[in-house]
This record gives sequence, structure tokens and C-alpha cells, in this order.
Amino acid sequence: MEARLPDGPPRGPRADLGWLRDPEGSLDAWSRRYGDPFTLRLTRFPPFVATWDPANVKAIFTGDHDVLRSGEANAILRAMLGPRSLLLLDGDEHLRERRLMLPPFHGERMRAYGDTMSAAAERTVAGWPAGRPFAVGPHARGLALEVIMRAVFGVEERDRLERLGRALRRVLETVVQPYRVATLMLIRPDGPFARLWRAHSPAMRPVNRLVRDELRRRRARPGDDILSLLLAARDEDGRALGEDHLLDELLTLLVAGHETTGVGLSWALAHLARSPETAERAAADDDFLDAVIKETLRLHPVLPFCSLRHVAAPVEVGGRSYPAGVRLAVSSYLAHRNPDVYPDPLAFRPERFLEQPAGTYTWIPFGGGRRRCLGASFAMLEMKIVLRAVLAQHELALPGPEDEGARRRGITLSPGGGTRTVLRARGESRAVAERPAGAEPPGQPAAA
Repeated sequence: MEARLPDGPPRGPRADLGWLRDPEGSLDAWSRRYGDPFTLRLTRFPPFVATWDPANVKAIFTGDHDVLRSGEANAILRAMLGPRSLLLLDGDEHLRERRLMLPPFHGERMRAYGDTMSAAAERTVAGWPAGRPFAVGPHARGLALEVIMRAVFGVEERDRLERLGRALRRVLETVVQPYRVATLMLIRPDGPFARLWRAHSPAMRPVNRLVRDELRRRRARPGDDILSLLLAARDEDGRALGEDHLLDELLTLLVAGHETTGVGLSWALAHLARSPETAERAAADDDFLDAVIKETLRLHPVLPFCSLRHVAAPVEVGGRSYPAGVRLAVSSYLAHRNPDVYPDPLAFRPERFLEQPAGTYTWIPFGGGRRRCLGASFAMLEMKIVLRAVLAQHELALPGPEDEGARRRGITLSPGGGTRTVLRARGESRAVAERPAGAEPPGQPAAA
């Protein structure tokens, strides 16, 4: 018999469908009805206790990692990322691999990645179609994928980038639709089906082969990319990451590193297109551009839950006792819409982050504690460089008055319409506005 947990929606198809089809609307409704915390019971999953109170968030982020086990709670990702992915590890094993993977994401290396990001962003954005509506979301994800492949592998050859990019996109497309997420919910992550899919599926085989090819290239000829740094990394006992470990970590970097950043860019571009004044200020003011990114990730965290912890032994959080087997889930979505922390929480108002810095336990798009996303600084830098490139070359507008809602894309929440946007060369809108009535644009024949 299940121990007494906080109230929440009853287990059954209604809760499953709500979570799959409309996670934002469902979280809003459940939080209003049941308060903080509430329990979400999904088919084939242990109960999730959702919380967003800053004190509870702090307790979970800083709690005993042998009791609150994040890797075990992320087991659904095992089929795609592999059992050695940092996201799937716990305890000393997780700490060892995190230390090995940390150096490529700090200090001087970030400045080098900035050069790679700038070159890719300026070239790619210059080729985006102008003057007509187009879905910028897939283009943003494609740019983010190119950046992470160049940074991870140091790949410059266009044909290698395209082969690996096609293979990774094919894998992602196998799991992003809601009905495929439902399938993942129904299979055992450590069962034979998941192992067979990872090793032998037509989607995964090419990715495994191409990533192993890059491993062999870098062993033979090291560079200054992330893979070369990981190949050279040693722990305090002189041990390196094994090839299977590296394969899982590289897939994690490639999949998580581009999908989440691409979705964040899509939301930012949607808001900038909706507010020309905000876009103009962001183009001229770097601090305000930082605030735009923070406000985008506040209002639209890519993951509705930034941290899941499997309770391995009875624990107390927020004055409540939780038995082993429950999962504690920190909701970044609800934390970011807490009116006690963020007045007028549904408004897109970047100024709030100029007035007050982001809080450690109240602005949590990348999680927190020692499980905080390793690539957080990389993602923030990439978003800033790409948005700067877009705003330097283009003015943005929406093709219509519609406001895109969120759509589930795998485990992420992305703009529902692909972020349909109109780009105009910078200054073009002003030239049109100032043109005398009846005058034709340059290069156009006069009306007969």
C-alpha cells in the first residue's frame, strides 16, 4: 500500500494524456487545484511529488546524493543516451565522470568556442530567407546542432557535418512525437527492447558508427576540441574514460546540447519578433540581451522538470516524510511562474533581471547543485552569440497575430508552430516607412 503522499490527480488515462498532450496546461491546473507539493501518478512510473517552493528546491539540490538519486530517476533516457551517460550515473561514479568532463566547459575553452559559434552563426543566419514567413525553429535547431558538432569533434568538413547531422536528427525524430514518448513510458528502460533498439535500430546504428569513427580520428590526431580533451582526461588514479563511456557521453552532449539550446533560441526569437522595441534594445545593449535570454528561459524552461530524484531511503523535505521508491520532482516551469518571486509572472519582461539577479533556487532552467547542467555556460553563450548575429543582420516580425503555445517535442517544450517569423534586412522596415507615397522600392519597375 502506498504511503500517504500529497494530493494530486488520480492515476489513469486522464493524467497520462494531460501530461503527454498539454504538460504546461496540466501543470497549471494541477498546481492551482492541489498546491505545492502535489503528487503525479503516471502509468508504469513511481509517484512523482512535484514541488517548486524555493526552500524545497534548495533541500533537494543540496540533499544527500546517496539518498536522492538523480541518475536512477532519469532511467527513461537510457535507451537513447546509454547506461554510461552522466545523466544516468549516481554517487561516486557520477562525481568521477563529472570531474573528468568539467574542464572543457570552463575558462579559456569557452572563449575558443565563442569564435566557433560566431563564425557558424553569422554564416548561417545570412542564408536564412528574408521577406517571407518561414519557420525559424528548425533552422535554430540546425544551427545549434552544427555548433555542438564543431565544438565536440572539431569537424570542419561539410560532408562529415552533414552525415552526422542527418543521423542525429533521424534519431531525435524517432522519439519527439507525443505517441512515441508514450511508448517510452511503457517499456522498461533496462529491458531487452531498449537494449536492442540502442544497439541495432536503423536510427541508432549510423549514429554509433559515425561517433566511433570520430573517436578513432581523434585518437590518431588530437585537436583542441571537446573530444580531444576528454580523451586526454585522467582521474586522480590515472584512469581515462573507456570507449563505451565516451560514446555515451558524446551522444549526451550532441543530443542534449543542441536540442535544448535550439528550443531556447526558438522561444527567444518568437518574443523578439513580437516586440520590436525589445529587439532593438537587445541589439544595442549586451546586458539587456543577457536579460532577454534569462527571461526567455524563465518563461519557457525547455524542461518542465529540471530535476528528478529517486528516493533511495526515507527522507524529509519541507516538513514532509517521503518513503523509498518515490520520486521528488523540481518543477522549473512552476518555480518560474511563482508570483511571490516574479510579479506579473506571465509577462515577458527582461528588465526584471536587470533589477534583480537570478536566484540560485528560483531561476533554475539548468537545475542546480552538483547535478547542474555541465553545458549551462556553453548554452547561454551560444544563445547570446546567435541572437546577436540575427539582430545585427535582421529585423524580426510576426506574419500574423497568433501567439504560439507550447508543444511537446520529446521531453522538451517547444513553440507549437515552429516559430513562424519574417526577417527583413536591418533598416529595410525604416526605409519602407520613410518612402514617399507612391514611390517604388529600389530595383522595382514603376507601375504601368
